[in-house]
Amino acid sequence: MMSACSSKPPENKNYAATIATARAEKDRSFQKDPQPVPANRKTELLPLAYFPIDPAYDVAAVLTPIDPTPQRSEGTGGNENRADPAAVVVMPTSTGGKRDMRRVGTLEFSLKGQPLKLTAFVEVGAPNLNHLFVPFSDLTTGTETYPAGRYIDLDRNGTGMYDLDFNRAYQPYCYYNAMYDCPYPPPENRLKVPIRSGEKLKSPNT
Repeated sequence: MMSACSSKPPENKNYAATIATARAEKDRSFQKDPQPVPANRKTELLPLAYFPIDPAYDVAAVLTPIDPTPQRSEGTGGNENRADPAAVVVMPTSTGGKRDMRRVGTLEFSLKGQPLKLTAFVEVGAPNLNHLFVPFSDLTTGTETYPAGRYIDLDRNGTGMYDLDFNRAYQPYCYYNAMYDCPYPPPENRLKVPIRSGEKLKSPNT
């Protein structure tokens, strides 16, 4: 007799080790290289501080593409396309500048039983849509995490399904060095929940 219940898929026992290894490699790289952490801040900031690794923050997300409605540019013989201005978001940056970012799609996911969504972007003028930029803020922003928000990077695929892993969320390089120009998350990516996962501020007692 076939049971109506199926066995739970085996958990990836190597998940925590994989995340921990990636974090250690990042620390080694930042310690060795002159950037993004300048020499006078390495002792203060390294090793980087993180929330505990929690597989519950590694969630499946579905990308619903946003039709960019390419438009022909006049006077180019129809060979040049540009995105519909409605798909472009002008993000202020940490140096007082502005960055034109194009909406690629909306990532819909459930985190601890709560449905949420984030917009994925590429920079206007990028040669392709292969690498998605997901800036976000949450209820830890400005207290436990950097006031300018945090980022997740994704490699575009053809399935529309993504592994949205907040354990891999990182703080912008302007946190380490004010010389970096980092875009702030737009209002649509300001989550109304705390995301205690990924990189966090390093307190004196950490």
